[in-house]
Amino acid sequence: MGKQAGLIRRRLTPWLFLAPSLVGTVVFYGLPFLDVGKRSFQDAMGTRFAGLHNYRAVVDNEAFRLAAANTVRFLAICMPLLMLVSFVTASLLAAGAELKRKRADRSRGDRDTGIYGLFRTTLVLPMAVPAASMVLVWKIFLCPDGVLNQWLCGITGETWQVDWAFSRWAFPILVMTYLWRHVGYDMVLWLAGLQSIHGELYEAARMDGAGVLARLWYITLPELRGTFVIVAVLSVVNAFRVYREAYLLAGSYPDASIYLLPHLFAHWFLNLDIGKMTAAAVLLTGTLGLLAVLGIGICRFRANMAGKGGRRP
Repeated sequence: MGKQAGLIRRRLTPWLFLAPSLVGTVVFYGLPFLDVGKRSFQDAMGTRFAGLHNYRAVVDNEAFRLAAANTVRFLAICMPLLMLVSFVTASLLAAGAELKRKRADRSRGDRDTGIYGLFRTTLVLPMAVPAASMVLVWKIFLCPDGVLNQWLCGITGETWQVDWAFSRWAFPILVMTYLWRHVGYDMVLWLAGLQSIHGELYEAARMDGAGVLARLWYITLPELRGTFVIVAVLSVVNAFRVYREAYLLAGSYPDASIYLLPHLFAHWFLNLDIGKMTAAAVLLTGTLGLLAVLGIGICRFRANMAGKGGRRP
């Protein structure tokens, strides 16, 4: 009985510590979302059952299709770019740190430390810059009388009065802004994952004659599966928060290429269009949840297949 009671206590202890957070999540997130789901099937006053009317209105809405297409395009372009650039920078920093350790006995060791420290700080610094301050700097460069137009005028000898935030370059500018702000954050996550890989694995691979690409493919990438999932999830979450930059850069009615779902939700909120807001929220949450479940399932399937392949008969 004593051992069984101790086992039950050990199992219950983590849940007791998690209970306040779980209760807060259920009360402030779970129950309101259930109410949103209920209201998505009712009229605007919440007094009459409307069936799928709100969902049909959302799907047939031209602004919703435009915002959804832009959001999907933004995710499809920014996610791979962000993960690739942050992984490359993290790998370069990790390789530089390893090289620095090997040259620690040389006089240039302190100088290398300063260079790599400055590089890390430069990449992480945008995380600490408020979005309003960052967008103000971009406006100084991109407005009709900004630095970029003045620079082009000096080169070509012609007058440039292009408002770049409302031109065909609006989408690349938003992508560049997102990458510049979040590369450092994802780089820190990749660095944590790279530092958790045992150096003995690389040493053994070198002794077996494995090259850089072979070590990357057979050691680094498999060991970073968990980090990959974390970086991907956080990158998607941060991508939906890019509305701040888009709003501050171009206002409530930006160029059509950067009109995202948060813009549409903001307009519906101002018009108190409860039916469309709730239906779109359910559709968006369901889509993201389905993608998350699909991604986790694929990762677990690959992990199981790798585990079976590594077993000896």
